[in-house]
Amino acid sequence: MARRWVGLDGWEVVGAVRGGRQVLRVRRNGWVVADCTSVAEVAALVDLADLCEVIEFPARRSAAVTGASAADSGERTRTSSHHR
Repeated sequence: MARRWVGLDGWEVVGAVRGGRQVLRVRRNGWVVADCTSVAEVAALVDLADLCEVIEFPARRSAAVTGASAADSGERTRTSSHHR
């Protein structure tokens, strides 16, 4: 899984390969700003302290995928507090 960092005002930094070389691709609002070869180059564009790593958690297997109902698996179905 690729590592990704996001920051304020639409900044995003991801690892990429350009010309057979690893770079840190800096984007802002989805547009490529630069392919940097060092963290210092990234720091010239965006404040590194504002970046947070995005961690993708594995999806929970739902009862629909496993073929079991919520009652079979012992899970309680949750409803909105507005409907109690």
